[in-house]
Amino acid sequence: MSLPNFFVLIIGTEILNQRRRDKHFDFVASSLAQRGYKLTGSFIIEDDPALIVQTIKFIAAQPNAVLFSFGGIGSTPDDHTRRCAAIALRDGTLSLHQEAKKIIVGQLGEKAYPYSVRMAELPKGAKLIDNPINKMPAFSLDDRYFFMPGFPEMSHPMVEEILTRLIPNRQTYYRHTLTALCKENIFIDLMEQMPKEVEFSSLPKLYEDGWRVSISVASYDKNLAERAFKMYTDLLDLKGIHYGLHDESNI
Repeated sequence: MSLPNFFVLIIGTEILNQRRRDKHFDFVASSLAQRGYKLTGSFIIEDDPALIVQTIKFIAAQPNAVLFSFGGIGSTPDDHTRRCAAIALRDGTLSLHQEAKKIIVGQLGEKAYPYSVRMAELPKGAKLIDNPINKMPAFSLDDRYFFMPGFPEMSHPMVEEILTRLIPNRQTYYRHTLTALCKENIFIDLMEQMPKEVEFSSLPKLYEDGWRVSISVASYDKNLAERAFKMYTDLLDLKGIHYGLHDESNI
């Protein structure tokens, strides 16, 4: 079975203009890493409906995409995510979700009207996600696209519950890293030979005494990761270039 490709969508002009600091990226990346998975992409965008729709459509077009979206599901005029999700993933219409309405009115009583009850207007086929803090529900579509509040104290427990259900079994991502006293260009031929199942990165840095480059190789296939990494160490040994190995825990 193909592995899921996880994406984060953080919606909020207040983050881009730095009135608030993002806390979602680090949390989701860390939660995935603890289970042996990684993020494929992360987006921070402003509260612009057209941009939100385009971004959701782009993510949904990726193979095996799983989306964690934060922000914009409230009842104020700048909360566009419910409508945008309907446009990007459904026919564009919102309908009153009776269970969501029951929860909202049950929590707020008459204060749910006329505005808060709007949060029960959801895309067709939406499933509710429990909110452990104030009970105002989030929602998902197709068990792949999860739309949650921008408040970390509400949404992060939701992410943990979703990940526990989606990926109950941890897997190992085998990573090997070294730092060599050279430029990265000596590795270009090797990089071009890396199979698609291997993630590799080259991080060069210039110090006062010369260049250093950190090479990292990782794969879900243990033997493949080891063979790919050995190609780099063999080249360094052949050229007599000093390097150090990093003792990294596999993720």
